[in-house]
Amino acid sequence: MQNMKTTILFILIGAALAAPGCSGAFGKRDSEGGRKRVGIVFDIGGKDDKSFNAAAWEGVKRAAKDLPIVLRNVEPGDPTSIEPSMRAFAERSYDLIIGVGFAQAPIMNDVARDYPNLKFAIIDGVIDTSNVACLIFKEHEGSFLVGMIAARVTKSNKIGFVGGMDIPLIHKFETGYEEGARYARPNVQIFQNYVGVTDSAWNNPGKGKELAKAQIERGADIIFQAAGNSGLGVFDAVEEDNKLVIGVDSNQDWVKPGFVLTSMIKRVDVAVYDTVKELVEGKFTGGIHSYGLENDGVAYAVDEYNKNLLPQTVIDEVERTKKEIIAGRIKVTDAMAEK
Repeated sequence: MQNMKTTILFILIGAALAAPGCSGAFGKRDSEGGRKRVGIVFDIGGKDDKSFNAAAWEGVKRAAKDLPIVLRNVEPGDPTSIEPSMRAFAERSYDLIIGVGFAQAPIMNDVARDYPNLKFAIIDGVIDTSNVACLIFKEHEGSFLVGMIAARVTKSNKIGFVGGMDIPLIHKFETGYEEGARYARPNVQIFQNYVGVTDSAWNNPGKGKELAKAQIERGADIIFQAAGNSGLGVFDAVEEDNKLVIGVDSNQDWVKPGFVLTSMIKRVDVAVYDTVKELVEGKFTGGIHSYGLENDGVAYAVDEYNKNLLPQTVIDEVERTKKEIIAGRIKVTDAMAEK
């Protein structure tokens, strides 16, 4: 049944592209005036999730503003729509096709091998083929720093973590967060929950709120969420109970001003922008492109929304620790490497 559904979707997309005068999401084949064509396929959370997808969207939008490209995007809505969308871009020989999220890696692996002359980029995935740029982040390092912040600021000595899908990638966030918290305060209590084990775990704010409420009832006064759109439910929970949340991926300090302690920023926007820029300049290279503390690929946010929540002594301590991690004197566990 699922294979039939995917086939029907692909036929419908193909028919739309073939329709006379139809530009749709994908654009006309020969109407771009020599500009590079870039297509991006979001995950099911959509580009307005205020988090992971939103960061990728900001990167390509800035590239479209600064560089001579034509940008098209697709929000598949469900996992079965991802491959037809990606193949639709490939069929039209887009110069760069970007996949957002680890779940797209197996799909892109197949599509990229079917179209070896095209260029692809995958965020949070590794594909062993020369025409794919793999944009990988050291989430554990940034999570270590926000874990330190949580442990220093908590008044109850109890903090929480709400993850989206229970997968090794999100374990990187959790493990780094726990290690950082215990580095700053060895006796801190940490609660962990995950929204689910399927793709729907990224898009269930109600469940995210329920898990956060349960942790708050156990005494947690700060919760780090790494749950995509589901994480927005955590924001609602802390606002209702006058607690604090730590945002993820994008700077989310503005989402609930006064209730967001900081955000663990994952510079997906920079990685995507740089990849498009390299394409335009003829410098695109496949393989792994790594982003960590050493190149500002991950960071924590301090701005007008949260500066009153972060004591300068805590910031100073975290900055010293950041330097120690970059120098290799503090090792943060990469939960994916441990698998």
